[in-house]
Amino acid sequence: MASTADIKNGVVLNIDGQLWSVIEFQHVKPGKGGAFVRTKLKNVVTGKVVDRTYNAGAKVDIENVDRRDFTYLYSDGDGYVFMDSTDYDQVTVPASVVGDAKNFMLENQPVTIALNNGNPLYVDLPASVVLEITYTEPGLQGDRSTGGTKPATVETGYEIQVPLFLETGTKVKVDTRTGEYLGRVND
Repeated sequence: MASTADIKNGVVLNIDGQLWSVIEFQHVKPGKGGAFVRTKLKNVVTGKVVDRTYNAGAKVDIENVDRRDFTYLYSDGDGYVFMDSTDYDQVTVPASVVGDAKNFMLENQPVTIALNNGNPLYVDLPASVVLEITYTEPGLQGDRSTGGTKPATVETGYEIQVPLFLETGTKVKVDTRTGEYLGRVND
């Protein structure tokens, strides 16, 4: 068991059987009364953010979370297979843990997986990825870059909104957190 003095940004706490990552913390010493620690916590699995206050010196349960580099290999139906970049062990991660990251993963793409006691918690992708548009309606004469947007399907099967002038076969940069189009990539 650790105390509130061990709380730092990025530390993962076990609260009532759930894992919470510390986003920010502040040690407060008011003029009257005892000191306390104000924290903002994010649920590792669901992403829910809550504020929680602890009395100074209170005991907290800190979990060991190991973030390791993996390479995405393939999907085997109900899970996704990744290879550890250091010892080449393969691990299958359930689709529920991968979540929306599946929309941006290509084979042989490097990712970071957070593990707790050997169990995968979440898959962390780079901030942006380059994907090729596999289908979009053709642009019309007069379509300009400052106009509207149209739907386009990328090579992972995910649909994004792109400017009207883009065509099938164009490589685009996509934000992995929001799924937004960031720009065209020239080879």
